[in-house]
Amino acid sequence: MRFRNVLFCDGNFRLRRADIETGNGYITNIGEPESDDTSLSGKIMLPGFIDIHIHGCNGADCMDGDENSVKVMSQFLASCGVTSFCPTAMTLPEGKLTKAFKNIKSAVGTEPGAYIQGINMEGPFISEAKKGAQDEKYIIPPDFGLFERLNEICEIKIVDIAPEKDKDFKFIKEINKKNNIYNKKTVVSAAHTNADYKTAISSFESGITHVTHLFNAMNQMTSREPGLVGAVFDSENVTAELICDGIHIAPAVLRTTFKILGKDRVCVISDATMGAGLPDGEYTLGGQRVIKDTAVRLPDGTLAGSATNVFEEFKNLLSFGIDFETALRSVTINPARVIGADSMTGSIEKGKYADFIIVDEIFNKIEETYVKGRKVF
Repeated sequence: MRFRNVLFCDGNFRLRRADIETGNGYITNIGEPESDDTSLSGKIMLPGFIDIHIHGCNGADCMDGDENSVKVMSQFLASCGVTSFCPTAMTLPEGKLTKAFKNIKSAVGTEPGAYIQGINMEGPFISEAKKGAQDEKYIIPPDFGLFERLNEICEIKIVDIAPEKDKDFKFIKEINKKNNIYNKKTVVSAAHTNADYKTAISSFESGITHVTHLFNAMNQMTSREPGLVGAVFDSENVTAELICDGIHIAPAVLRTTFKILGKDRVCVISDATMGAGLPDGEYTLGGQRVIKDTAVRLPDGTLAGSATNVFEEFKNLLSFGIDFETALRSVTINPARVIGADSMTGSIEKGKYADFIIVDEIFNKIEETYVKGRKVF
């Protein structure tokens, strides 16, 4: 396939024109335009978006025990400009996690739209004090054996823990040891945690490199106790997820966070639930009843994921005053780099997968989505 004289975002995240060729799922050539004729008049090609933290959408939840749910998610995400994603597990007992992991694995390679990068394991190694919408009765301390059993079923790209629950940071060190032995990359992320600044910094030094939905389900930054948020701000290499639906984090806080973390350390995630893409009403999340009324909440009012998608969040960021390059990196190459997929996706470059989207010239609408060179929307 050849796109002639197309306006696209290149590997340096600059807009320019080129002739782009694809074949066998890859971008095979990016060359100077041979003519003034264009394949995509009035449209722009962007790298496919990557959502590394999503529970469900369009009536499906990756934990609901339905083998078809992940495929429903895959197809819907493609319509939202997402070309790959990490189905995200909730805090549940091992039996239900095992079934869900098997269902996700069965979908790998047969996804109708966005493809699965691997699993984001958000629970059950979290803190009761900051459980959010997770089910407290299934919370347990970090358990490397459980992690290994589930990872053998389907690869885990991100595993969340509350650092203060990991005695001597043994779990973190075991994960890093495994990564070194097998040349793998399972990211350990701080999440749903009551850790103070000192504990957070110590956990970063022990191997945590990522933080799940910054500002949410953690101690906030104050003048005398920086908390986990302050620890992220005070670190140079830790990456952080942000939910940019305008509900979880105020626009002014988002702008400040991007200024501190810069263009390379923010990953925009949806944290979407099964009600995303559907009307307001009652749905479930990890077996718990949730109510969607623009926001998604438990019956007691606790925020429970979102009803957004990363393309809508990208548009939000532009409207909030975040510059184009920084906003685009946060939904493409940054999440790809976090999960170790940046050599194959996350930017439009020769030799990478032909994962890209076509949008209108004001970034308002997804016109087409291509996954490994195949048009899926």
